[in-house]
Amino acid sequence: MKRFFGLILAGATSLTAVAQDKWLSFEGKEGPGKGKKIVLISGDEEYRSEESMPMLAKILSHRHGFDTTVLFSWSMDGTYIDPNNSHGIVGWENLDSADLIIVGTRMRQVDEATSKHMTAYLNAGKPLVGFRTSTHGFLGKGKFGEMAAGDWGLKIMGETWVSHHGKHKVQGALGVIEKGQKDHPILKSVKEVFGPSDVYGVKHLTTKDTILLRGAVTESLDPTSKITDGPQNEPMMALAWLHPYTAPNGTATGTSFCTTMGASLDFVNEDLRRLLVNASYHLLELDVLDKADVDFVDPFYPSFYGFWNGKAAKIWEERQLTPADFGLGKVPVAPEPPGSPEWSFRPVKK
Repeated sequence: MKRFFGLILAGATSLTAVAQDKWLSFEGKEGPGKGKKIVLISGDEEYRSEESMPMLAKILSHRHGFDTTVLFSWSMDGTYIDPNNSHGIVGWENLDSADLIIVGTRMRQVDEATSKHMTAYLNAGKPLVGFRTSTHGFLGKGKFGEMAAGDWGLKIMGETWVSHHGKHKVQGALGVIEKGQKDHPILKSVKEVFGPSDVYGVKHLTTKDTILLRGAVTESLDPTSKITDGPQNEPMMALAWLHPYTAPNGTATGTSFCTTMGASLDFVNEDLRRLLVNASYHLLELDVLDKADVDFVDPFYPSFYGFWNGKAAKIWEERQLTPADFGLGKVPVAPEPPGSPEWSFRPVKK
C-alpha cells in the first residue's frame, strides 16, 4: 500500500503578504475562513516549526481565506530568528485579535508581560491546535494567570512530555483511525498519515478526551515500511485527539486539538496538512470541507529534525533569518542538523 503522496508545488499568486519587523502576516483570499484570524506560534529547537508554520499559514490564507500571522523566536539581540532562544518569541499581542492559535513551541519561557496575552486568550475559552512539542510547549517559573507554565501540556493540550515511544530517527509513525471515529469531521479525506518523526508516549488522556488517531510504530522511516510486531503497538499510543480544557481563571472552558506528529518533515505528508486544516475549521465551527485543498503555495523544502547545539548553534547567527525570508514567493532551504539520517522522500531543490 502506498503511503506517500505526490507533492503539488503550486505557484503563489494574488495573495497579499506583509512582513512586519518581527512577525509575518498574510491577508486571506476569499474563502470559508474570510474574516477569521489564525496566529501560528513557532519556537522550538528540534522540529523546525520556523519552517512549517509559514508554510501552513500560506495554505490557510491562500487556499481557505483566513488571515494568518506567524510568530518566531528571536535572538537575544533581536536581529535574527533563533529557535534556540527559549525567551525569544515576539508578537504575543497578536493573540488579542486571534480566533484560533496553532502552537508548535517547545519549552518556551514566558514572563508576565508576554503571558498576559495567552492568559486572556485562554480565559476567553478560545480554541487551540497544537502539534508535536506543544505537549511540552512552555516551561519555567512563568505563569498563565494562576496556571504554571509547566502545566500547559496537561491542562491545555491534555498531555505533557512522556517519552519517545518509537525509536528516535529510526522508526516512523503511521496514523490509524480510532475505532468509531472514521466519520469525524476532522478526519474528512484523511486516509494515509505518515511521518518520519517517531510515535510519542501518551498516558494522561482521560475519558473526556476524544482520540481520533492512534500512532502505529513502523520499522523504518520509509513511508512504505511495515508496522512493527510486538509490544510497541500493543496498544498503540494516541496520535491525535480533542481535549476540553478549563481556562486559568477556572470558569471559562474551551477545546484544543493536539497531534504528536509535527516535525517539518512530517508535513510533506498531504493528509497531515489536511488534518490540521480540518481541525482549524472544526474548532472555528465552520463546515469542514469534503477534501480540503492543502497544496503547497510555495515549494516546501523542510530540513530533518534535530538540535543545533554547541558550535553548530552558530548556524542561526550565520543564516540571519527574518520573517521576510519566509514570505510569499520565498523558498528557504536549510542545511541538515548534525547526525541527520538519510531521508529521500521529499522534494530537493536543484
